[in-house]
Amino acid sequence: MVQSTVHRSSPAQTLIQWHKPFIFGEITAPFLLHQRSVIPKREKSFRVRHVSSTIKAVASSTEKSTTVKVVVTVLATAGGLLSNLGLTRGLDDISDLFGRSLLLELVAAELDPKTGSEKKTIQGYAHRTGNDENEVKYELDIEITQDFGEVGAILVENEHHKEMYLKNIVLDGFPHGTVTVTCNSWVHAKFDNPDKRIFFTNKSYLPSQTPSGLKKLREKDLTLVRGDGQGERKAFERIYDYDVYNDLGDPDSSDDLKRPVLGGKEHPYPRRCRTGRPRTEKDPLSESRASNVYVPRDEAFSEVKSATFAAKTVYSVLHALVPSLETTVLDPELGFPYFTAIDSLFNEGVELPEIETQGFLSVIPRLVKFVSGLGKNVLRFETPEMVDRDKFSWFRDVEFGRQTLAGLNPCSIQLVKKWPLKSELDPTVYGPPESAITKELVEQEIRGFMTVEEAVKNKKLFILDYHDLLLPYVKKVREIKGTTLYGSRTLFFLTPSGTLRPLAIELTRPPLDGKPQWKEVFRPSWNATGAWLWRLAKVHVLAHDSGYHQLVSHWLRTHCCTEPYIIATNRQLSTMHPIYRLLHPHLRYTMEINALARAALINGGGVIESSFSPGKYSTEISSAAYDLLWQFDLQALPADLISRGMAVEDPTAPHGLKLAIEDYPFANDGLLLWDAIKEWVTDYVNHYYPSETLVQSDQELQEWWTEIRTVGHGDKKDEPWWPVLDTPEDLIGILTNIIWVVSGHHAAVNFGQYDFAAYFPNRSTIARTNMPCEDPSEEQWKNFLERPEDELLSVFPSQIQATKVMAILDVLSNHSPDEEYIGTTMEPSWSENPIIKAAYERFSGRLMELEGIIDARNADKKLYNRTGAGVVPYELLKPFSDPGVTGRGVPNSISI
Repeated sequence: MVQSTVHRSSPAQTLIQWHKPFIFGEITAPFLLHQRSVIPKREKSFRVRHVSSTIKAVASSTEKSTTVKVVVTVLATAGGLLSNLGLTRGLDDISDLFGRSLLLELVAAELDPKTGSEKKTIQGYAHRTGNDENEVKYELDIEITQDFGEVGAILVENEHHKEMYLKNIVLDGFPHGTVTVTCNSWVHAKFDNPDKRIFFTNKSYLPSQTPSGLKKLREKDLTLVRGDGQGERKAFERIYDYDVYNDLGDPDSSDDLKRPVLGGKEHPYPRRCRTGRPRTEKDPLSESRASNVYVPRDEAFSEVKSATFAAKTVYSVLHALVPSLETTVLDPELGFPYFTAIDSLFNEGVELPEIETQGFLSVIPRLVKFVSGLGKNVLRFETPEMVDRDKFSWFRDVEFGRQTLAGLNPCSIQLVKKWPLKSELDPTVYGPPESAITKELVEQEIRGFMTVEEAVKNKKLFILDYHDLLLPYVKKVREIKGTTLYGSRTLFFLTPSGTLRPLAIELTRPPLDGKPQWKEVFRPSWNATGAWLWRLAKVHVLAHDSGYHQLVSHWLRTHCCTEPYIIATNRQLSTMHPIYRLLHPHLRYTMEINALARAALINGGGVIESSFSPGKYSTEISSAAYDLLWQFDLQALPADLISRGMAVEDPTAPHGLKLAIEDYPFANDGLLLWDAIKEWVTDYVNHYYPSETLVQSDQELQEWWTEIRTVGHGDKKDEPWWPVLDTPEDLIGILTNIIWVVSGHHAAVNFGQYDFAAYFPNRSTIARTNMPCEDPSEEQWKNFLERPEDELLSVFPSQIQATKVMAILDVLSNHSPDEEYIGTTMEPSWSENPIIKAAYERFSGRLMELEGIIDARNADKKLYNRTGAGVVPYELLKPFSDPGVTGRGVPNSISI
């Protein structure tokens, strides 16, 4: 495709002829030499350095030329360059010594006007000039003639035996100023893959505007990352392709760990990244498990970012701490004997045994503390802010209602739009569809305040409805030892003060084991037995809400549904495409976290299955939710609120919406963030797409959107609700939707997990026993009446379930010191465009204003859903945060 001219200095070719491999240590390098006249026989140590700084690449032409200095910055990484490991390190140091480390090839942006073909490239070896603790510099002087024109791309060949992480390449000396090529990418060793890496300059181009000399290169780069869909992927590769979720089970290990394939007609699901691992022996539909799950090389961030980065912490908890806990608690079904035993997790802790992977624990000092008096490590949890402010808030109905609007899962509450409540499931299978929450019962609770019909008309009744989603799984879940399940509905009344008052909980069991359907309604009660039954019913509902939160609001709607966007963006949009560069900061780091989740969180026998009510049917329920509930258009916050009846369109209202509950913290703060994101995206899109024609004719963009709809979310490809992509306005809506999901929505459902759920009586992840009034024996009922607290403790998680989940929630809620928050980091390609730079600065300014608005709202004593005695202020959508578990901060992407 491109021709090249290269000039090499002769000393680099003839200094020494090597005949044997050499073993190198840290920084000195003892070795044997063939030529005695050069160095004496005695082995000698010397510091590896470059011996000549005169290497220069020259373009062959008689025209006037310019000398340009090229400086390449490489990050020192674990496992990559400068990892001080063995033989290949020694060989790589020799390459550095003789200036043959990085072969750079400059590509002209435009074709040769005389021949109509690509101009000859200019090649040269960059030599290492120095390094510090974090970076290594390579330099090359290049002579570029005037007829070469503008540099459009640089090809890089890594002559080391190990990969390296290129930060950027800077070309200085042009009359028109410095040219920067931002890389932030792994470059494989040529010994692994002979294809040179392609890096374009920071200037963005639509496909139709691509400089003539770069068109073939643009196409080639996309072809390389798509792969051919064959074979098992290797760690150094950058191949993005699709597959179904067929790697959650482990049938070769145990028949009980076989899991259905998610993705396809039977279990619709988004697609994940293909790894190509071999199929299992016992189930040809399942992919075998592996200790390291492939993700495209640039998605594996943990070696680049700091050692405290969240992925390392999660890995440490999953692979060191959780197994350690399992050996400490010998009886997996052992519950907490009394409430003070729960409190001891925060003030005394759990003594941990010695484990071989002790090094992992050094990155989780917040959890594991060394007690000198014991001479042992102790797992001791920090007191969640909610409990620190008010230890008994979890007991009160007002907090139960408040958390539906300002808690961990504020996106499930719905307006009751019609009465009576009724199931849409098949009554011949699941029993009578009519709800047991009757008009008379509701009117007793609201005590003549208004009729049910008036309450529905005036938008006063709201519901958490998990009835039809969960009821089909009740029979299967109840076959699992140590857990149970109901279909559930919880009804709330909007009080004049703007808070939600719980009215009734309905729990339903379908016909089972020859018994008819069982359903019962529980209400706040003024007698002891009724009050305890109400508390127990709340535990069951909150276990349902916890499962829905983790499997649907969190995993499905953010992590899982985003992976197809990432794959399509890399497969269909060139790295020089402006939409690629807009999305890239919001899609970083997610795929490795998802791979880790598949390996140890949502997998068969993993933390979710072992600690949440649905057990081994957990991900299957998320598939059912995807099938029944997920729509791309409804992931947009305004559309989501409207679909749940929580808002109506109103051009005169802020954000164009009138909320059904004025004090709805998630919606109030979320809409401000949504508007800021949309304004930024609008400015960006309108700059690059001033007309509809440019959207419609952008082949890369159209293929990107088609692939998301028909492949990444192929099980939903025929749905009528997919947005069309014909205008800039269509594109703005699609992009704002994606960016909101990975930033604001994910922050709202993730970073409050420890504060709201670490003290599990507030949000139990599992209900282990049935309600005591469901077909009880005489003895069971007697025990409940005599010791109701024992009944409550027995329904809570076991000790091992609780501590595992608490440890996971701690790290999932944690911001790393190098977290990248929305609106804080200007991408290099944006900063070089004055219009885009100004738009981004306005965006950053709006986010700073949002911080102050949220602070003011949390100080408003009239907003009872975010202020009051012992109430945790709602800060989850404040854009910025300090490191740690803070309950605030919106990262750019799903990085945990």
